[in-house]
Amino acid sequence: MLHGIEKKIINLIQSDIPLAKRPFKSIGEQADLSEEKVLAIIGSLIERGIVRKFGAILRHQRAGFTRNAMVVWAAPQEKIGAAGRTLSSFREVTHCYERTPPFAGKYTLFSMVHCREGDQEVILKKLSMAAGIKDFKILTSEEEYKKSSMEYCADVK
Repeated sequence: MLHGIEKKIINLIQSDIPLAKRPFKSIGEQADLSEEKVLAIIGSLIERGIVRKFGAILRHQRAGFTRNAMVVWAAPQEKIGAAGRTLSSFREVTHCYERTPPFAGKYTLFSMVHCREGDQEVILKKLSMAAGIKDFKILTSEEEYKKSSMEYCADVK
C-alpha cells in the first residue's frame, strides 16, 4: 500500500529529475521534505519492489548527438558475449543486445549508435575493428516518434 507522500515522490521522480548539484534536495523542496527523507522513501520503494528501475534517459539530440542508427552485427555465436561487451564499452553505444532469432538469418547483435554530424563512418569503423566483426548493416532512424516513459500514480497532487 502506498502512502500519499510516496505517491507524490513517485510522481516527482518519474519525470525529468532536476539538473542540479543535489537533485534530490530539489525534489525534497517540491515535496516539503528533506533530501534525506526523499532518499529514504526512494530506497524503501526500491527495497519493496514498488520501484524496480531508476535510471537516466539520454536525450541524445540535446546532448549534441544529431545522428543515430541501429547497427546490426553478424556476430558468430561464440563471439556474441565478448562482442557485445566491446560494443557497449563505447560511449556512442547506448543499447546493445542479442537478437534471437537473428535478423535476416545472421544479424545477432543489435546496437544503438549515436554520432555527431559526419562522425558515423569513422565511429562504425572503430566499432567494427574493436568487435572483430566486419559484417554489419546500418538501419538509420529517419524520424523519432516517441520519447516518453510510462507515468504512474498521476492521481496525486
